[in-house]
Amino acid sequence: MKIDKILNNNVVTTTNQEGQEMVVMGRGLAFQKKIGQSIENSKVEKMFVVQDKEIALKLDQLLKYTSEEYLDIASEILIYAQKHLPYKLDEYLYVALTDHLSFAIARYKQGIQLKNKLLYEVRKYYKREFQVAKRCLGIIEQRTGIVLDEDEAGSIALHLVNSQLSGENMQAAIQVTEMVDSILNIVKYFFQMSLDETTINYERFVTHLRYFSVRFVRREESTDTVDDFMHEQVKVKYARAYACTERINLYLEQEFKWPLSQDERVYLTVHIHRVTYRERKEAENRKNNENA
Repeated sequence: MKIDKILNNNVVTTTNQEGQEMVVMGRGLAFQKKIGQSIENSKVEKMFVVQDKEIALKLDQLLKYTSEEYLDIASEILIYAQKHLPYKLDEYLYVALTDHLSFAIARYKQGIQLKNKLLYEVRKYYKREFQVAKRCLGIIEQRTGIVLDEDEAGSIALHLVNSQLSGENMQAAIQVTEMVDSILNIVKYFFQMSLDETTINYERFVTHLRYFSVRFVRREESTDTVDDFMHEQVKVKYARAYACTERINLYLEQEFKWPLSQDERVYLTVHIHRVTYRERKEAENRKNNENA
């Protein structure tokens, strides 16, 4: 492999045999080297393929004022996360996490601790990502000796969630989380009930809301596949759940100018009915047992 570009003494870009651009890391890898010279394999510690040329450019800009140590830690975190999450992580996460870690550790050293306002929601809606992120705090501690709190785990988890949005910024993940939370609150208020977060129906509902919210953030148009007959059947059969869906639709129109499609009305109504019906039945059983 030959050096295409020197980002700093320890990080270079090169091209592999398939013509793909790669970032290669290793202590002293580029020391006293020039573009076009060979990379010493014995010094290579980590490498990854860069599909998007803009990512290499952003890494170049980032490493001008950030230690490559943070890129190395970000790489280790992403290797771990990729093994424990069921979806592919966007490669831009290398840049985003490196930047985040640099800023978070700098704040820690200055004695500044920022609270993650979405920590409760992240714990509740992104359980897998949060558990992975908590393990990542251990990686950071092993590499730096710095113990970060769960607020930082929440931030890392949001970066992992954001990776599913492929290219959107961090605000997208925050918006998805806030939209899911608002819709769940509408359902709870409308039915005047709490929801059991341990049930499979609740998990399915939250998953549906997450995918729905991602489509909103991306402004993806929904193509109606549910015919008018099915729509009317659901509207009549699950009248109360449909009324709740209409309340959610009103919220989305008022806040985001984004009305629900007929498809979305049907599927959302079915999910709402399923999760609230079970909750109502459980409450009735508890009441009957108390009166027995």
